[in-house]
Amino acid sequence: MSKFGIAGLQLSLDDGDNLDQIESEVAAVCARLPWVQMVVLGELASFGPSLARAQPLPGPAEQRLQAVARRHSVWLLPGSLYERRDDRIFNTAPVINPDGTVVTRCRKLFPFLPYEQGVEPGSEFCVFDVPQVGRFGVSICYDMWFPETTRSLCWLGAELILHPTMTNTVDRDAELAIVRASAATNQCYFLDVCVAGRLGNGRSIACGPGGEVLYQAGEGRDIWALEIDPEHVRRTREAGWHRLGQTLKSFRDSTAVFPAYGAGVAPSAALTRYGAMRYPRGRGEA
Repeated sequence: MSKFGIAGLQLSLDDGDNLDQIESEVAAVCARLPWVQMVVLGELASFGPSLARAQPLPGPAEQRLQAVARRHSVWLLPGSLYERRDDRIFNTAPVINPDGTVVTRCRKLFPFLPYEQGVEPGSEFCVFDVPQVGRFGVSICYDMWFPETTRSLCWLGAELILHPTMTNTVDRDAELAIVRASAATNQCYFLDVCVAGRLGNGRSIACGPGGEVLYQAGEGRDIWALEIDPEHVRRTREAGWHRLGQTLKSFRDSTAVFPAYGAGVAPSAALTRYGAMRYPRGRGEA
């Protein structure tokens, strides 16, 4: 099995406890679209942007979300919430499997400074495997403004990037361009799910590995679902999008030294699977 159903929940949320609404919306989309295998929400969906609502992980909110995933037997990325660890706060997105187990937690690498004051940056790139489907990566909102984050996730083998967002500023249009460019330059699916209502201006977007727009939401509440195919990513990375540029292979094989890092390209076990740089096979060839 490769094709995989994902629903994006662009919810109109308040700055407060939104867990009842999230639970109801997940139940509704799973009942209406039983082929959906994963549900993704926007950044800080559970409680909004108040640091006062930060809580430890594991904790009661996460446990409730685990029960939701288990009840509906779906993968659940419930956006993020502020996590309190000792005297530090992180912007953290748990990834919960259909058994209700937290398989990983993504801590936002780049808090939105100078505005997201008091939030510590994470230090690890978050990837996880969905058995018999593929490898997924997670980043959060402002992370995508730094192209190294998406490139690093794909360098670790991610074929689809899940990206919870809470944008309510005039730069949302720029973010839509970043999503398209990130998908095209990394030959991956990129699903950006933004919140709506008082907390965000919506306009979630899902793109394929050529930067093509698969869906773009409006500004209000929008529940959308689509089927992705990781095999399409693998073919694109091996032969090029519409048999054009084999971008990741060119980057993988480069000997350039990048002044920003003082180093060249590091080896990637994940990208060796796509073989050597060559012309795509012709008609009639296997």
